[in-house]
Amino acid sequence: MSSQHTHPASDVPAVGADSPFRQEHALRDEAPQFVLPLVVRIEKTEPPARTDALETAARAVLILLTDERAQGDGEWAGAVRDWQDARIRKVVRRARGAEWRKTQTLPGVTVHGAGAEVRVFPPVPLDGWPKELAKLQVSGTDLDDPEPVPSVTEPGLPVLWLNPALDMSAGKAMAQAGHAAQLAWWELTQAQRTAWQADGFRLAVRTAARERWAELSGSGLPVVRDAGFTEIAPGSATVVADHPALRTRP
Repeated sequence: MSSQHTHPASDVPAVGADSPFRQEHALRDEAPQFVLPLVVRIEKTEPPARTDALETAARAVLILLTDERAQGDGEWAGAVRDWQDARIRKVVRRARGAEWRKTQTLPGVTVHGAGAEVRVFPPVPLDGWPKELAKLQVSGTDLDDPEPVPSVTEPGLPVLWLNPALDMSAGKAMAQAGHAAQLAWWELTQAQRTAWQADGFRLAVRTAARERWAELSGSGLPVVRDAGFTEIAPGSATVVADHPALRTRP
């Protein structure tokens, strides 16, 4: 995946070494490749609502990035740096019952939504997944919203807008939403990051209206463009990260 933005690094002081999209494309491809694993709990009798799962996954990525173990000399910091130096890959798998309980024994963070539960783990080599996670299924994440999803009316709430022209499984959309949240994080100043973190990384994920998508994707806000490994064509614009602070930058 990659991002699209037009603002130089000097406009956003927090962005620097932690944003691999400031580096040359070839360097990222030549670096060892890592993946950020996320596991969503999907019980047969009580699956989470789709939008809740997407929002929880996006928050989970931000919580992982700001965990003290991912900072400085923390135990996850090296893996996070290696992951961000390469292509930013995220894979969402599903678990239930005993499988879900086993995921709790591995280092990571479980993030709760209204009903959704997502556990995020420190990055692992692309071909080096822990056996407890490697056997989990990627398929089977076709979640639905049992009730109509309300419009976003709260002023100042960050919104991750999904491309209305793309048909993505919930697992794929969760990974894309997580990436959009990460792009927004990279573009914020340190003060803006601190404020978002203090607010619990509240955000919304919604599908954009078809007539508004062109405006959003051409607005200069961060845009996720998928590498095309699964489900959709390479280069597809999947999500626009609409954080209010990014609309007011110079």
